[in-house]
Amino acid sequence: MSPLEFDARVNAILAELPDDTVAISIRDPHSGFNYDRNADRLFHAASTMKVPVMIEVFRQADLGVFNLDDSLIVENAFSSIVDGSPYSMDIGEDSDESVYGAIGTAMSIRDLIHQMITRSSNLATNLLIDLVSADSVQQTIRRLGTTRMEVLRGVEDLKAFDLGMNNTATSADLAVLLEAIANGEAVSDEADAEMVAILSEQEFNEMIPAGLPEGTIVAHKTGSITRISHDAAIVSPDDAPWVIVILTEGFDDQGESFAVGQELARLAWSAVRAGNEGMKE
Repeated sequence: MSPLEFDARVNAILAELPDDTVAISIRDPHSGFNYDRNADRLFHAASTMKVPVMIEVFRQADLGVFNLDDSLIVENAFSSIVDGSPYSMDIGEDSDESVYGAIGTAMSIRDLIHQMITRSSNLATNLLIDLVSADSVQQTIRRLGTTRMEVLRGVEDLKAFDLGMNNTATSADLAVLLEAIANGEAVSDEADAEMVAILSEQEFNEMIPAGLPEGTIVAHKTGSITRISHDAAIVSPDDAPWVIVILTEGFDDQGESFAVGQELARLAWSAVRAGNEGMKE
């Protein structure tokens, strides 16, 4: 399937939607099939920003700043980037309750990463950002080649949110980060392999994985807030990995955003498979 044919079929899927509601980036280094639509359009990053946080935690561990088996005391107390005022996380706004049960006790950094990615724990995320700093996360993703994505702060900083100081992402920049992880170029071969393993244990699989053949291994991170649903994935990470990122905004019904993402993932699978079969001919 040529990029032109693929684009025509994407247009058919998105025909009834505003033009900038959906962004998609695909990178298949094996067949050379690459595709972008609205790839530089900034979206609220939602929980996709947890991928850069994970990369930075692994990077600092690789440098010996700490060990992933070191422990942190779990506290629910953070400072707004606006004025340093204190705020705490709302368990009702979090997708994972388990870390709250550990408040006042210690959890390993590795376990916090796992909860941040597989269950999208906001509390674990803020603990890890406090450990490595948002500035360090931002510097690292720039070194890896992102151009527009910004990680400014932790989660649920409402003062910052009200001022429009939000974490943002593009499909192209998330694709850069996932490609780096898939290729062992984000931190190191060992660290990146562990990150792939964690991403492969993702528990929220309603978008990209649901559009792919049953049994397909997908290492991915989702992100959802009101009227926003994202998914950023390395598909088949153990065998000819390729990357697909789908960002959506404006759907009142999250199920509709999932359905669009599934259809785009299904189409991308067909295009990548066709490209790889063509390489064999």
